[in-house]
This record gives sequence, structure tokens and C-alpha cells, in this order.
Amino acid sequence: MKRFGRRLLPAAYWASTGLMRLLLRVFARWEVAGFERVPAAGPVILVANHVHIVDPPLVAASSRRRVHPMAKRELFEVPLVGWWFWAWGAFPVRRFSGDMGALRVARNYLRNGEVVLMFPEGTRSRGAGMRPALPGAAMVALLAGAPIVPIAITGSRIALPGVFWQWALRRRPRIRVQFGEPFTLGGHRTDSRGAEVATDAIMRRIAAMLPQEYQGAYGPGSDGEVVVARVRDRNSPGPGNVSGDNGPTQDAASAAEE
Repeated sequence: MKRFGRRLLPAAYWASTGLMRLLLRVFARWEVAGFERVPAAGPVILVANHVHIVDPPLVAASSRRRVHPMAKRELFEVPLVGWWFWAWGAFPVRRFSGDMGALRVARNYLRNGEVVLMFPEGTRSRGAGMRPALPGAAMVALLAGAPIVPIAITGSRIALPGVFWQWALRRRPRIRVQFGEPFTLGGHRTDSRGAEVATDAIMRRIAAMLPQEYQGAYGPGSDGEVVVARVRDRNSPGPGNVSGDNGPTQDAASAAEE
């Protein structure tokens, strides 16, 4: 039975991804650039800006390799939808916390030479530009030593079911997925400060491929500062707050190394 399940999961993934590609070709003007930049084998971390709920299957449809997206835990608790996410190969994360379990899962996929997809913003921007990112993706990359491929998504903020009317009126939305050059995070420390600086490096790679209106917190005027540290310091109530120094990120790093 377990052997049958192991065979069923890849089939569910490729069937869902094939359906997504069909829908994109019919209902949108879908463009993919640089997909060949994803290494053909070995561990890879895909990191992208997050505009819409369709972004995870959109990136999967744009990639030639199977990806394992990290998705918010709430989705796995929805009947049928949660089952589909498990079958599709996604894994849950408790957002805005040091979810050590999610970091371990991501690390294990990478150790097996697979592809993990992460959205460092932690939630959708809803067209308002990139939000300050969380350090989880950077910490996974630092601990695993895996190459990172930045991805820029534009045009995916579609309205459902309005997109079907757009198709009928021949006004299909233009959706573009651009893969950047792979890079590694050499030289960064595997602690909270190192993860913050590495997160900034990741997000600025993504921002450089996006139009200015998508760049948000990483747009003009943000150069020369670590965005996540700026937000942390702004939200800190005073010297007594130590949660942003060596808190969840430090604990997650220690646990993920086990």
C-alpha cells in the first residue's frame, strides 16, 4: 500500500501541474523566461515574490522539475483542499513564527536532491508591492548550502471568476514568470543577523527583475539598509525585547541542524 502511495503522489503532482498549464494557456497570456536556469539535477531553492494565491501552482507549471512548495498550514486544514496539497507535494508552515518542523522538512527535501519553493514574504502582497521578507528561506539556504534561483512574478493578480469573462472578451491577463541566475549565500553566518542580511540579498535579486511598482519594500530608497532588521527595530517596544535578536530564527537554525 505504501509503495502504491509513493507512486500515486508524483502522478497527482504532474496531473495537477498539467491541468494548470492548460488553464494558463487558455485563459491567460502566459510567458516563462529563463526556466533553463534551474539546475537539471540536485537540490535547488526557488524563491519568488508572492502576488496571488495561484502563485505556487503557477511556478510549478513554469518549472521543468517537480517542486515542493511551502504553504501556510491553514490550507492543509480545509477538507479536500488540504488533501490535494499533501498529494501535490506541498508541506505546511506556521507563518510568522520559527517553525522548526517546516525547516526540517525543507532541509530533508534538499538533502534528497529535490526542489523546494518558498515565498519569503510569508503572505500575498495583493498588488501593493513586495513586503519585508521573513528569514526562513535564507536560513534553509544557509543550512543546506543549496543554490537559490530567484523568480519574479508579474500579472498573476487575477480575479476569479472574472478571468473567464476576460477570456470571453479576448482580454486575457498577461502573466509572466521570470527565472533569474542561480546563486549561493556564501559568506553569511547561520545566525539571526546572518539570516537577515541573506534575506535582503535574496529579495533584492527578485526586486531587480521586477517593475518598480512591484518592488515595494525593496524599491528605490531602500538601498543601504537591511529591510527586515528595519521593520524588526521599528516594532520593538524597547531594550527589553530580545525576540528579534536571537529568537525564533536562532532556535530554528539549531533545531534544523540536528
